[in-house]
Amino acid sequence: MNTETILLVGHGSREPSGNAEIEAFAEQWRARKPGWRIEVCFIEFSDITLSEGLRRAAQGATRVLVVPLILNAAGHVKMDIPQAIDGARLKFPGVHFSYAPHLSACDPILQILRRRLKDAMQTLDMPDPTSTGVVVLGRGSSDRQANGDMAKMARWLMEETDHELVDLAFTGITYPRLEKVVQRQSLLGMKQVVVIPYYLFNGTLVERITRQVENLRAQYPTLRLISTKYFGFEREVFELLEERVQALRQGAPIQLMPCDGCKYRSFAEEHGMGGHHHDDTLPHDHAHDHAHPHAHDHSHAHGHAATGAHA
Repeated sequence: MNTETILLVGHGSREPSGNAEIEAFAEQWRARKPGWRIEVCFIEFSDITLSEGLRRAAQGATRVLVVPLILNAAGHVKMDIPQAIDGARLKFPGVHFSYAPHLSACDPILQILRRRLKDAMQTLDMPDPTSTGVVVLGRGSSDRQANGDMAKMARWLMEETDHELVDLAFTGITYPRLEKVVQRQSLLGMKQVVVIPYYLFNGTLVERITRQVENLRAQYPTLRLISTKYFGFEREVFELLEERVQALRQGAPIQLMPCDGCKYRSFAEEHGMGGHHHDDTLPHDHAHDHAHPHAHDHSHAHGHAATGAHA
């Protein structure tokens, strides 16, 4: 008898409501797919670690589909989750583990961005896109491919709308930061600015964005500033995950992880270093993004579907 478990992997947050939202997301997904066995785990800031989630998923299963609920491919997607899967393969040799791509920069995510922007414009007294700047605000990474995916989404948003100024900003790790981008848009004559957090769920960084926007409103009293809600429970997120599951079930060809953006790869290869995951290690604040040396060989079978950034 072939039994299958889908393991949904969330990032995890120090803010309890963020983890609670991922649990609620999983409940909604189970309601959408009542025949699917769906388990949840977190990369950090939770007792349900990657190793614990993989253990639960493997119980009574012959196949585990590991599906990351993560927007961009950086250290977690390229190193932490694959390493945890490698450990699970050793512990549960009778279980086949497959690893799906992250959500990636794609048209369904673009549709969420467009909807967030459209809804924000409808709240303005003068919804003129030529005088309304847009800022796509993400986490920021030491991995240039992850930052490049966000830059692609900002560009796509500009091409799909009438806004002449769509900028990218980051909450940490890399630049520019939100304050500098808002200053630039104000100097360029924007009368209104819409900030779109490029996040899936609530967390400490999302709450920080709320405070930043409030401070900027005080700093620029003549500039109308609006911050939209993160992506969370949008239909497109569920559908993307379901596509990932179906691709794994259909035996999508294995793809190697993209490593061109990892400036630590050669150092790691020279020194025989790997990444780390957070199964049973000390917790730490992830305003950073794993700027540690790590390699991404991934020649072993992870069952990567040939979609998104994995193609």
